[in-house]
Amino acid sequence: MSGHSKWSTIKHKKAQKDARRGKLFTKLIKEITVAARMGGGDINANPRLRTAVITARQNSMPTDNIDRAIKKGTGDLEGVSYEEITYEAYGPGGVALLVQALTDNRNRTVADIRNVIEKHGGNLASSGAVTWMFHKRGLLAVERAGIDEDRVMEQALEGGADDVREAGDLLEIVTTPDAFEKVKEALEKAGVKLASAEVTMIPENTVAISGKHAEQMVRLLEALDDHDDVQNVSSNMDIAAEELERLSA
Repeated sequence: MSGHSKWSTIKHKKAQKDARRGKLFTKLIKEITVAARMGGGDINANPRLRTAVITARQNSMPTDNIDRAIKKGTGDLEGVSYEEITYEAYGPGGVALLVQALTDNRNRTVADIRNVIEKHGGNLASSGAVTWMFHKRGLLAVERAGIDEDRVMEQALEGGADDVREAGDLLEIVTTPDAFEKVKEALEKAGVKLASAEVTMIPENTVAISGKHAEQMVRLLEALDDHDDVQNVSSNMDIAAEELERLSA
């Protein structure tokens, strides 16, 4: 899973200083709106909304923006209706991909996603082709440099994590979706700095790629992440950490 965690960490770092913060806000607002529409506007009774709001606050989104997004989701304010769609695909080197999108125009989005994937050496797959390879989990990453790994492991497991394991220069902490927030809160209260934290689709097995396929894959992930309708991309790629850092620089 090292490729997945490393890429999530790189994305997180970029988001912290991203000049395209407006694009990030747009995606977060969509998620808040859909979460409120599906589960109601009470963050204490709606785990998905609570996670979305916490993420928005961590990225310095103004409270007014968050409140408006919730009200649009609950119908208290007029807003766009978004549809959730997951696209399955194969990327360069046979890497499996799940692309989760929120769109107000299904035909436009599928055409865009197909074009992006094919342009970077992949292809859309039929429904069910790759979903079986992934399971929904909480995934948190901590950079190993300068930390007390035993203490981090202890805090994570006491908080309810299922597993803590080494992944190159990272510690990966895996949780159930329900335990994600509790574990994240336990680590933050203990002063552990998280490199990334998300509830995502984690692959059971990985595909090792390098060279041209690795470069194509990184460019594909960047292009998908840059698309306004794409909320999250999961893959089973395994690229050496050093090569991934170089390609994403």
